Amino acid sequence: MNYCTASREELEKEFCRIKKEYDEFCDKKMSLDMSRGKPNPEQMDVSSELFSCVSIERGFQNETGIDCRNYGGLDGLSELKKLFSQLMGVDTSQIIVGGNSSLNMMFDTVAQAMTHGFGGEKPWLLQEKVKFICPVPGYDRHFAICEHFGIEMINVKLNSDGPDMDSVEQLVKDPCVKGMWCVPKYSNPDGITYSDEIVKRIAALKPAAKDFRVFWDNAYAIHHINGKTDTLLDIYSECIKRGNEDLVIIFTSTSKITFPGAGVAAEAASPQNVTEIKKRMSFQTIGPDKLNQLRHARIFTDIEKLYQHMDRHAAILKPKFEIVLQTLNQQLSNLEIAKWTNPTGGYFISLYVLNGCAKRTVELCKQAGLILTPAGATFPYGTDPDDNNIRLAPTFPMMDELICASKLLCVAIKLAALEHLLEKQ
Repeated sequence: MNYCTASREELEKEFCRIKKEYDEFCDKKMSLDMSRGKPNPEQMDVSSELFSCVSIERGFQNETGIDCRNYGGLDGLSELKKLFSQLMGVDTSQIIVGGNSSLNMMFDTVAQAMTHGFGGEKPWLLQEKVKFICPVPGYDRHFAICEHFGIEMINVKLNSDGPDMDSVEQLVKDPCVKGMWCVPKYSNPDGITYSDEIVKRIAALKPAAKDFRVFWDNAYAIHHINGKTDTLLDIYSECIKRGNEDLVIIFTSTSKITFPGAGVAAEAASPQNVTEIKKRMSFQTIGPDKLNQLRHARIFTDIEKLYQHMDRHAAILKPKFEIVLQTLNQQLSNLEIAKWTNPTGGYFISLYVLNGCAKRTVELCKQAGLILTPAGATFPYGTDPDDNNIRLAPTFPMMDELICASKLLCVAIKLAALEHLLEKQ
């Protein structure tokens, strides 16, 4: 049945059937969670070697003889700089290897711009207004950083090949526009990878603001699911070709490669940007957790070992994504009330329900014992103008929980759609 073309009598009959299914789920008093993109315990077991690779027997010195138990090494160990250099496309001298959180690095970089500015320009706090371009749907924590600092966010549609660059190119003509968030590979939540053309157009931007920066959060750089990885054009090389090397600051981490909250983060940028960032860091810290960096350096002695490690993650994740996608296809494909992404990497499935039904779907799931990411979280200020996007995170639940959660989700989508359509008739 196509819900959108069905008669009222057909809809009312279907509503009674689906409501009964929904009430049966509620009676089970379940406790399920698909709200955050967390690795599951099996994935974290993949990195168990981290607990034994640094010890008294194996010593605490890195390849250059640094005793990692002591102070110093502001910008990180040389081994990890080499590794991240291959991931980020930037010379080792332009890489800062930090603590456990790339989000923290992004926050600090925005804070630095607010209080001290970039490129010799006035601090953002002393400027008339500060605005950021936010491709949507996007990452809620990027938006939270802007909201914390009072930065005005401007929605730009994220298409299947990347941000709507016609809009971006117009927006950067405003000198108040100081930045743009990007998750360029396996984006959060849609799972898309920016095309070569989009990367080139971003690298070629000529913002009115000299202190405009692209925050290139390549969080899922090697997080494939289906055995092959998307290819992302190297943004920094493209910036250099256009005399725009200060435009971009690149971030990544091992948070979903090893342990969330106990991985290693890195940022990379032009020599001028790195000099400014390190100057601030010299007041902020005496050095990062080099013992944790040493653990990672000893596990990932070369890029191939890192890729092999990610293949093990993919083998765990692929069946989980398949369960959710198969259930959505089986339960919803002919109803014309929802569509969803089929990502080749990353951590999320992006679900689009009927306009005006996302909040109600999330509410129905919660009442029946399934927690989802709040509707609207993938948009600035938590406001989805169409109220139709829901981010699904299949990674953390056990397989049997995921099967049950997927079925409940489909019932909730149907019930919310039927309520909406009956109300409209």
